Amino acid sequence: MIRITELKLPVTHDPGALKKKAAAALRVDESAIRRLVIASRSIDARQKPDLFFVYTLDADVTGETQILKRGRRHKNIMSISPQIYRFPEHGNELPAHRPVVVGSGPCGLFAAYHLALAGMQPIILERGEDALTRSAKVTRFFEGGPLDPECNVQFGEGGAGTFSDGKLNTSVKDPGLRGLFVKQAFVEFGAPVNILYDRRPHVGTDELIPILVRMRKRIEELGGEYHFSSKMTGFTASASGSISSVLVNGSREIPADICVLAPGHSARDTFRMLLESGVLLESKAFACGLRIEHPQEMIDFSQYGQAAPPETGPAPYKLTHRAEDGRGVYSFCMCPGGYVVNSSSEKGYLAVNGMSYSGRDSKNANSALIITVSPSDFNSYADAQYRGPLSGIAFQKSLEKLAFDTLAGKIPQQLYGDFVSGTVSSGYGEFESCTKGAAGFADLREILPDFMSNCLVSGISAFGKKIRGFDRPDAILSGVESRSSSPVRIVRNDMLVSSVGGLYPAGEGAGYAGGIMSAAMDGVRVSEAIIRKYKAISPR
Repeated sequence: MIRITELKLPVTHDPGALKKKAAAALRVDESAIRRLVIASRSIDARQKPDLFFVYTLDADVTGETQILKRGRRHKNIMSISPQIYRFPEHGNELPAHRPVVVGSGPCGLFAAYHLALAGMQPIILERGEDALTRSAKVTRFFEGGPLDPECNVQFGEGGAGTFSDGKLNTSVKDPGLRGLFVKQAFVEFGAPVNILYDRRPHVGTDELIPILVRMRKRIEELGGEYHFSSKMTGFTASASGSISSVLVNGSREIPADICVLAPGHSARDTFRMLLESGVLLESKAFACGLRIEHPQEMIDFSQYGQAAPPETGPAPYKLTHRAEDGRGVYSFCMCPGGYVVNSSSEKGYLAVNGMSYSGRDSKNANSALIITVSPSDFNSYADAQYRGPLSGIAFQKSLEKLAFDTLAGKIPQQLYGDFVSGTVSSGYGEFESCTKGAAGFADLREILPDFMSNCLVSGISAFGKKIRGFDRPDAILSGVESRSSSPVRIVRNDMLVSSVGGLYPAGEGAGYAGGIMSAAMDGVRVSEAIIRKYKAISPR
C-alpha cells in the first residue's frame, strides 16, 4: 500500500479528480490504481475565498515496488501497512459473573460493545431511559415540560454526548488504534463514512440516536443485557476488598466481580456514594463559563472569505487566550449551525450546552467560552455534602443555582456589550438566539465570580482581533456552561482498577476523558484490560 500526502484539490472538485490527481502524483495510469482510500481530509483556507481540500490517500497500485523506488526521494509518497485494530488475547482467570457496565454514554457504550464482541456478555445499567423515550422527554422539556432528574440531556442512553454536536475529533494519542475501532463501529451502525477521514468529524444528534439503538440491539444479539431506569446506588465488597455485587435503585443486587464504572460527568449522587463507600477520589481542575452565539454567516466569511459551500459545511473555529491574571480562556464544543440548549439535570439548577443536528443548519454558531478553575478556586464552596474531593461539584452547583434562580429556570442571556457594562439587555440586536428551552435577559455578572467575568471580557476582546465581529456588542451570551468536564477523578492504578478491586473507573465522569471520542476510547481501553485478565464467557 502506498500513502500519498499533501494532495490538494478545490473543495468543489468532481469525484473523478481525486483518482486522476493520485495517478499523476504516482506517475501511473489511472487504471493501475486498484483501490483508493481517503485516510484524512482537511480544509485549507489560507487563500480564501479559494478553498481547498488537502488529502492523505492510501492507494493499492499495480507495480508498487517500482513506483516506490522511483519516488523514494518524494517526501509525500511512502509505503505503509494497513491499519487494523486487533483485540487482545483473553487471560486465564475465569470470572465468577458477567461484567457489569454502569452507564451507557460513549464510554459505557463502547466498553459494553467491545466486551460483547469478546464474548463477555455484559450487563449494562443505565439510570435513564432508552434513546427514543429519552429523546421524547428531552423535547418536552425544551418545550416547557417538567425536568426528569433521571432522564434528561445528561442521563439516558447515549449519555451527555447524545444531545451535543456529535463531534468525534480528539487530540488523544492513539497507537493502539482504539479511535479507529470506535469510528469504524459508528460507520457500521449508520454514521457517514467521512467521519473516518475528516479532520473534524461530526455526526449530529439526529443521527446519533438511531446509531445508539442499532448498537444496543447488536450488543443484545451478542448476549449483552440492558437495564434502563437502573441506577447504581451502592455496592458490596468482599473481605479482600474487591467488589462482589452492585446495588441498583436501592433494592436490587446484581452479583459482580467486574464493574466498569462509566457514570458520566453529571452523576453527582454517584460520586458522593462512592466517596462515602471508601472509593478513593480526588478533586481535579476543570473549566466553566458561558455560551456565546454569532451569526453563522459571519463566522463563515471570517474563516472562509465566502458563504460556506455545501462541500465544507458551516465553518468552525477554535480560539485560546491567556488573560491578564494568567488564566486560560478558550472556546470549547464549538457548534457550527447549532443551538444553545438547557442541559439541566437537577431540579432548581440550570446549566447550558451546545448541540447541532447532522445538517448543522441553524442560523447561528455557538461555542462555550470557558475558564480554567482549580481546587484553590472552589474549595471554599464545599459543604458537608460535597466536601474534599467533591468541592468542584459544590462550585458547579453554586453557579447553576444562581443561574436557575435568576429567571426561575429560563436560560439567562445577555448581549456582550451589556455584559461589559453590567446592564440587563432589553432585546436582541441584529440577530436572535437559537435555543432549545425558554430564555430571558439577565445580568450574567451576578451569576459568575468576578474573576470569571473579567477573564471572559479579556478573552472575547482578544478573539475579536482573530475573528472580525467576535466581540460585536450584540453577540449573545448564555449561562452557565458548567459541565465541560468532570471536577472529580476516581483514582485508578496502572491496571485501570480503583481502590476497590474489580471496579474499573472509566471515561469522562471518572476523570479520564473529555468528549465523545476520548470517552469511547477509554471504554475500549478498560475493556482490553478486562479481556487480558479474564477468559471469555462465550468464546468468539
